[in-house]
Amino acid sequence: VQLQAFGGGLVQPGGSLSLSCAASGIRFSAYVMGWYRQAPGKQRALVATITSIGSTNYADSVKGRFTISRDNAKNTVYLQMNSLKPEDTAVYFCNAYKSDWPRDYNYWGQGTLVTVSS
Repeated sequence: VQLQAFGGGLVQPGGSLSLSCAASGIRFSAYVMGWYRQAPGKQRALVATITSIGSTNYADSVKGRFTISRDNAKNTVYLQMNSLKPEDTAVYFCNAYKSDWPRDYNYWGQGTLVTVSS
């Protein structure tokens, strides 16, 4: 299983950045896909998730600024980030999750660094 994230970089406050994550080795459409982030000295935290049918969930801190989407035909999940703030600086991780009793399947990508700074 591979989750490859792309699109991180340096952006000024108020700017925009788009992340993408390409998945392989899983039946992509069966998984809840998500983005998490880990800022220096902090724990990894949820940013947004999207179910196979497109239902979304966002952390309060990013609501109205970030948009998660997915293309099941391309096995790819996206995160559009607008109105970026310095506190959005973190390593962003792609996640694929499925609960299939009696076990859960949980996969992580390698992370991509987003730095918001002037």
